[in-house]
Amino acid sequence: MNAENPRRTGRFDHRIQAARGRAKKFFGRATDNPRLSAEGRRDQIAGNLKQAVGKVRDAFRR
Repeated sequence: MNAENPRRTGRFDHRIQAARGRAKKFFGRATDNPRLSAEGRRDQIAGNLKQAVGKVRDAFRR
């Protein structure tokens, strides 16, 4: 995590997780691999959910 602003680094990590999930989902569908596609969808949802929680948390901090 970033020593200057740990929340900012966490947001970046969550965006990367969501993007990685989208990539896995795409390659899973392209290769007809349902397990990889499901894993990608799960990663994408987790990353998006973590981003949403961070936004709500920031809204209440103000």
